[in-house]
Amino acid sequence: MKIKFIGGAGTVTGSKTLIESNGVRILVDCGLFQGLKVLRELNWEPLPVLASTIDCVLLTHGHLDHCGWLPRLIDQGFKGKIYCTGPTKAVAELVLMDSAKIQQEEADRANREHYSKHTPAEPLYTVQQAECVFPFFKVIYTNESVVIANEITAVFSNAGHIIGACSITLNLEGKTLVFSGDIGRDDDVLMFAPQKPSQADYLFLESTYGNRLHPDLDPKKELEKFINDTINLKGTVIIPGFAVERVQSIMYLLWELKKEGRIPNVPYILDTPMGAGVLNIFQENLKWHKLSSDDCHQMCSMFKIVSEFQQTIRIIEDPQPKVILAASGMATGGRVLSYFEHYISMEKTTVIIVGYQAEGTRGRKLLEGADEIKIYGNYYTVKAKIVQIEGLSAHADQKGLVNWLSDLKNAPKFIYLVHGENQPADELRIKIKDQYGYNCSAALMGSEIEI
Repeated sequence: MKIKFIGGAGTVTGSKTLIESNGVRILVDCGLFQGLKVLRELNWEPLPVLASTIDCVLLTHGHLDHCGWLPRLIDQGFKGKIYCTGPTKAVAELVLMDSAKIQQEEADRANREHYSKHTPAEPLYTVQQAECVFPFFKVIYTNESVVIANEITAVFSNAGHIIGACSITLNLEGKTLVFSGDIGRDDDVLMFAPQKPSQADYLFLESTYGNRLHPDLDPKKELEKFINDTINLKGTVIIPGFAVERVQSIMYLLWELKKEGRIPNVPYILDTPMGAGVLNIFQENLKWHKLSSDDCHQMCSMFKIVSEFQQTIRIIEDPQPKVILAASGMATGGRVLSYFEHYISMEKTTVIIVGYQAEGTRGRKLLEGADEIKIYGNYYTVKAKIVQIEGLSAHADQKGLVNWLSDLKNAPKFIYLVHGENQPADELRIKIKDQYGYNCSAALMGSEIEI
């Protein structure tokens, strides 16, 4: 059996792991690379094997870094099934459509304003190509064994993280392979605690926060302070939010703060069409999260939900203090950039970073103290206050990742650390070795192993 790491190794984006067994090829996740240009350019490269020779895709969840390359895979000849849960299918469809629209809009803008070195600038894929993915989805139920090829079965189990997210256990050639996907937190605001694996011969574990512990601070209190401080200055709060689950978590906390009279009565704006669409998915999949139907309705009623870009323009031009929740979470694209263009150079603006920021993203640059950022070919001086609330991450920290292994009844033959930058992955490797004695190493991009 051969396993090739063709994405999500040494980085937190572009997740793709290829398994070859007895003539069957399985791709676990099919994500988009984001952040550093050297990684983004990989999105334009074909896979190391022909897409038409891949039998199926197993999709852990619907975030862009796990599903965003599917339109390219289909376009290059993939004909198999894409197995995932019902909520993941719904989320992935929203994410892919949003990704395609953003890419088309940015290509059109680059051509109008002539800031791309490509003539003409082209999107990685179009809305039509994104729509071509949808018929390939095959919805499965959690904790049920699914036959995906001759004598190969897969079991999906809840991973927390976002709605529909799962870890995947593959049984083939008498071996058990476990792919963690992205692991959520035991104490998440909205998601249930992730299920732990009990058996694994080989385990492929994410390591996003492999070198960090989430701070023991109350994110609700931090939100309260940052919002009140900014509104008292008659400023604007901008929260770049991941449209799936982080946006809903922040909405929930803001709703609680407002009910408790702890934050002021100013406009609270949700400006992410995809985030609004995810609210519907929450309503339709109540067993996947902690919110009741009534909670969803009441929470949403607090926010002005923006759909058309003309509304965005009017909000930007309105000088009154306000709180804006807009995608994308790493500020790599989406409506949040329009707010940045206007507000990032104002001292009374506060930008609250609430999730992981990959290398090369605008969010990472802001956290690292950049004096200016580039948006659509133009540079903007950063005078806004940049703050971070680490307690709102959707990923397990080092302690959570190590604890996720605690129910294993056997010592795995090997653990490969994926979906993490090099230092976090290496520190997690040391921690796992010290606590359990398991053989463990960080996967290398482009490397292939035989088991």
